[in-house]
Amino acid sequence: MHVSSGHRRHVARRRVALATALMAALSGAAVHAQQTAPSAEMLAPVTVTVTGSRIRGTDVETAQPVFTMDRQAIRATGLTDLGDIVARMPSASTPEVTPQDTLSSSNDAGGRYANLRNLGAVRTLVLVNGRRWTTSLGGLTDLSTIPASIVERIEVLKDGASSIYGSDAIGGVVNIVTTDRFEGASADVFYGENSRGDGTQKNGTFTWGRSTERASLILGAGYEDGDELRDSERALTRSVYGPRHPDNGFGMGPYGGVVDPRASGTPGAGIYAPDGSWTPGRYVVNHPGGVVGDTSDLASYHPYDVNSNADKYSTPRDMTFRSGTKLRNLFGTGRYNLTDNVALRGMASYGVRDTRSQSAGYPLQSGSGRADGLFIDPDNAYNPFPGYDTPFFRRTTEVPRVTWAKSKAMHVDTGAEGTFPWVGHTWNWDVTYAYSETRASRTTSGNIDLVNARKALGPTTVVDGETVCANPADRAAGCLPWNILAGPGGTPDAVWNYVGSTTTARQTTRTNDFIANLTGGLLDLPAGTLRVAGGFEHRREHGRYVPDPADSAGLTTQLASDPTDGGYIANEAYLEFDVPLLAEMPLARELAVNASSRYSHYTAFGGRTNNKYSLRWKPLDDLLLRATYAEGFRAPTVADLYAGSAESFESFLDPCDSAFGAAASNGAVRARCALAGVPANYRQVDQSGAQIGSATGGQNPIAFRTGANPALKPESSITRTAGLVYSPYFIDGLDLTLDYYKVDISDIITPILAGDILNFCYVRNDPTWCGRFIRGADGHIAALDESLANLGSLRTEGYDLGLHYRFPETRYGEFTVLSDSTYLKDYTQVSTPGAAPRHLAGYMNGVQGLYRVRSHLSLDWSWRRFGATWTTRYFSGLKDSCWSTDIECNRPDQLNALTGVAGVSRKGGVAFNDLQLRWQAPWNGSFRLGVNNVFSRRGPLYYNVSSAGGGSPPYNPAFDIDRYYYVGYQQRF
Repeated sequence: MHVSSGHRRHVARRRVALATALMAALSGAAVHAQQTAPSAEMLAPVTVTVTGSRIRGTDVETAQPVFTMDRQAIRATGLTDLGDIVARMPSASTPEVTPQDTLSSSNDAGGRYANLRNLGAVRTLVLVNGRRWTTSLGGLTDLSTIPASIVERIEVLKDGASSIYGSDAIGGVVNIVTTDRFEGASADVFYGENSRGDGTQKNGTFTWGRSTERASLILGAGYEDGDELRDSERALTRSVYGPRHPDNGFGMGPYGGVVDPRASGTPGAGIYAPDGSWTPGRYVVNHPGGVVGDTSDLASYHPYDVNSNADKYSTPRDMTFRSGTKLRNLFGTGRYNLTDNVALRGMASYGVRDTRSQSAGYPLQSGSGRADGLFIDPDNAYNPFPGYDTPFFRRTTEVPRVTWAKSKAMHVDTGAEGTFPWVGHTWNWDVTYAYSETRASRTTSGNIDLVNARKALGPTTVVDGETVCANPADRAAGCLPWNILAGPGGTPDAVWNYVGSTTTARQTTRTNDFIANLTGGLLDLPAGTLRVAGGFEHRREHGRYVPDPADSAGLTTQLASDPTDGGYIANEAYLEFDVPLLAEMPLARELAVNASSRYSHYTAFGGRTNNKYSLRWKPLDDLLLRATYAEGFRAPTVADLYAGSAESFESFLDPCDSAFGAAASNGAVRARCALAGVPANYRQVDQSGAQIGSATGGQNPIAFRTGANPALKPESSITRTAGLVYSPYFIDGLDLTLDYYKVDISDIITPILAGDILNFCYVRNDPTWCGRFIRGADGHIAALDESLANLGSLRTEGYDLGLHYRFPETRYGEFTVLSDSTYLKDYTQVSTPGAAPRHLAGYMNGVQGLYRVRSHLSLDWSWRRFGATWTTRYFSGLKDSCWSTDIECNRPDQLNALTGVAGVSRKGGVAFNDLQLRWQAPWNGSFRLGVNNVFSRRGPLYYNVSSAGGGSPPYNPAFDIDRYYYVGYQQRF
């Protein structure tokens, strides 16, 4: 069976199955290898460590809802990245950062992350062989740094495990188990491509291993090259809001525009509104056929119409939809048995990831100059208003913003383990020292050097018949005058080199971890052995982020941020008991409890204790009932505590907007906006200066601030699970699992997004939020603080159903049906204590679809040297924001739980189908050929997809983008 629920029918049969699985792992049977097995003594599965428990034993696993994917199932996905593979599991969701995160300035962009139970990647603990892997400043573990070629299986624990592993194990635990025995060599190559001929994936790995009776050594290397996808190549992504609204979402245009700088009331310089406010005139240079005339002559301009696309620009034409990525991995692991009871072991991994993404040219305007502004000088030869500091606006489309991110991740651990007899039982011990380090850099070009831009837009003079910068010192330093209004092709390369900015930010995280564990049988009870495990951990975390000095000082148009430098020390100890109560009795073939407790002390916030209690009961030989109650926590990350403040451009809907905001239909909101001084007919404007055209809102033209909070407390959680495992004796090969889960999280660490802050203030009438922003005289949001806080709570509740059946063997081969599904019953957010809850199950929430149902169904066939797998991946429909009250709004009267405004667009589900064919060649080679998304399905478009964080609206990042073909070949030596 390729995918298991972590249980077997009987204890004895579990021992046999695990022994067989371990033999298969060591001999490479999962990839049809032919190797020489080590001695039987080294392979004997006397004890087994399972994810979610430190007690070694083949019985304990049944108390844990563990989903396991072995190497053959991993290969059947046709995916080469562990993050993408984990995301296919029904209990997983889209993480906060995805490969579509082209607008992010975070060093986490470009990585692959795991998100269990829709609770976020920061609440999902990632282990490698039961030990923590390296994380970023923001607490994210990049799965792409783990070479897939040496992964034996992936175990996913779907309940809380803080009492065993400490912080972060709220949503669950992803444990990557690597191969520890390998004989010979293996080379594997892979090539995949979208049906449109782009998004090519090339992958190659090489593994070599040697084993003796006492020692083993494995060395491996991997290389992966993934080409980028561009928004302009598909109708689905060519427009900001997708193919249904191709003329919406246009941004600032590439041709020069100016704002009339003359005094209010000057005839011809603007107009007075009915409320007495003055609106200056805005003009764009004429550009028939792309040709621009004399930019210094106002007669060469026409009035700028913010409601027309004639002078605007569709930014997706210059953007990458999915980043291009190159990965290189080196891996080594070794083991040496000093004696029959003591072994030394070690592992080392080094990975380098290069990511390239591109955004449209910068929307440069006078406000881009920050507090000092950026204007065309009164004495500049290209100024259409001589004698005035002239505000301007123009997108620099000639130089798209390109970001190159490089991440180098190193992990080394070394230790010893062994056994000894005590009180009539065998005890296991292990000690490990682990060091993890990640160094990341992020280089961005296409921004503007504001210091040089001011000089280039400053006063000019004529020398030898040429227009030059008037200041001799500036000329000597390389200053060249910039006709910013000339549009594409009007700026020489020499000028771009002078005003352009390429800057680099760097980040380093380090973890030193010392771990010791001891487990064994304490005493024999009538129902079995009482087993115990205990241990301690000393972990030191430190992180540092150094932005480019020019960016940090606000001297460029790159988002400014302050440095980060900080860390903490965690000292932890745990104890776990497994107590058998009844055995081999009527209605109690087995009854046992497991209890564990962990005390954690952090220098950042103090100490706390987390407990977990589990029950397993087998009333019949073929029926297991299980339940858990677990306390958990997530410690604030280094970035949460010590990150410097940073700028961010947010997309949101202002509830005070008189056309699409809550004020349009809610009199109470309208009154609160008026009381705050917002004009009655206030309209929110987007980055281009146009009034927003739908309930999706728009991107703010002014950057907001985000920041850390050193006073943060840990998040706290309670996880409850209950389930059954049924393997009826009268249907051999059938396993049925059903598990209920409920997770409650309080004191959530969260940045409060602009839209939420405004809704909390005006829609939910919570005045504590109204001090986080400042409005200008015309009503627009001039400043907003999104810094972190422990706020509100989150609850998720649902069911997991698994049905796995291996049919009796036939003359036509072996058939296996695997079905795993998740039903989301509840997903409720409370923003602040006392605030009204938001019931979001079934909504598209940012980049994360909160699907009611996610399901995978696969049929596997194998016959002699041939095999095939057909998989169907189903996503149920979601609720989305309406485009407007009468467009794409099939439930106009239903209250939108996300926005608090009436209007919901309910969109249907979608299923993607995959096919893989396999052939085992007689020369120790194996071929695989597959097609993902066989029918080239495309899911619904969602306007709630967030562009800042992980998405490219309206595409849902969890969905396939095209039909995808791939072929792979492995050769064993």
